[in-house]
Amino acid sequence: MHSKHLAAGAVAAAVAAAALIAVTGCSAGTAEPAASDEPVTITYANFISNGGNEDNLQTIVDAFEAANPGITVDVTTSAYGDYFTQLQTDLAASTQADVFDVDAGAFANIQASGVLAPFTDYDASAYRQGVLEGYAVDGAQYGLPTSFSNVVLFYNKDLFDAAGVDYPTSDWTWADEQAAAQKLTDKDAGVWGDYQPISYYEYYKAVQQAGGDVIAADGTASAIDSDAGKAAAEWLAGKSGTVMPTAADGAGTADFDTNLFKDGKLAMWHTGIWMISLVGDLPFGWDIAVEPGDVQKASATFSNAVVVSAASKHQEAAQKWAAFLTSSKEMVDVRLNAGWELPAISDESLLAPYLDKTPPANRIAVFDSLEHVAVAPQLGANATQIQDAVGNALGEIAAGRATVDDAIPALATTVDGLLQ
Repeated sequence: MHSKHLAAGAVAAAVAAAALIAVTGCSAGTAEPAASDEPVTITYANFISNGGNEDNLQTIVDAFEAANPGITVDVTTSAYGDYFTQLQTDLAASTQADVFDVDAGAFANIQASGVLAPFTDYDASAYRQGVLEGYAVDGAQYGLPTSFSNVVLFYNKDLFDAAGVDYPTSDWTWADEQAAAQKLTDKDAGVWGDYQPISYYEYYKAVQQAGGDVIAADGTASAIDSDAGKAAAEWLAGKSGTVMPTAADGAGTADFDTNLFKDGKLAMWHTGIWMISLVGDLPFGWDIAVEPGDVQKASATFSNAVVVSAASKHQEAAQKWAAFLTSSKEMVDVRLNAGWELPAISDESLLAPYLDKTPPANRIAVFDSLEHVAVAPQLGANATQIQDAVGNALGEIAAGRATVDDAIPALATTVDGLLQ
């Protein structure tokens, strides 16, 4: 899932341009919804089921149609790599589906182009607010989240026990994590106290944890050259070689951190919940916790959502389907039984089949993290170059070839140029 969101920024601008053509080229939103007693067919374009969950999606469709006689859902499924190219084409031709998938990376530009209808028929309390709010604009809800994944703190309980260190809690700060990491690091034994990738995606989150942001509120300039921006750089890069392995040790190479944790040589590990099933049962105790913050909490969250086209002639039926797909018990049961990503719902009783599985015992941390969502900055057309520039600057600091005080102002200047 993570990789899907990395790709979204590259297509968002093109999709937005196509969406603008769609808005100016047709009378979107003027069609009247069909009478509720007339049979209707709504179209749904998706990428979420591609790659093995097509039958699971059909099970949800069947349940919806059984509960809503007279409404038929016509599903089109595309691979994620092709989906946004096709959406761009459809928006330009005003042939987009009544309901279609977006992700957090593409949503803002698509919504800004005016092609989406606001939701009027949904129960906001059914969703985790931190995820739901990511698809709201100016008080109106334009997307309902279908699924999410996020980053938490994995930890080796046996290493904590051996060092006499208390387990992480949801109240931990960076200072708590740093103090524990120092006690847990035993270089002679090849044991490291902490591991957090030195990357753009960890940096923007850390900046928000420090009370700042990567991009200024108006989106035209960097906000990196600040106390928060420097604190985040020091937090990430300063771990390298002290409580965390260096690039020379193998940090950053494929599966290095996974293998280090599975080998019992890593006490704390910042990584995504998608690793829970890959780690599985180990010959030592392990668990997860909400990531520590500094000034505040901020957890990296990656999500998908469904939206309704403003041009749909069947607004009532389209919104009913969107709500069912994202909040119904039938949907939750299918997803949890299939292990098909997690729904962003608030009713923990429906989540029992997931929450009761061990390890880890503290699975509720996955959902508690949604109370403090780190919002991914909108980087524009040069997103890849900005991300690379951040990663390179952090790498230079971690290697000792640059200082925070020199590298971060220079990085801010580079980002400013790329935002123009």
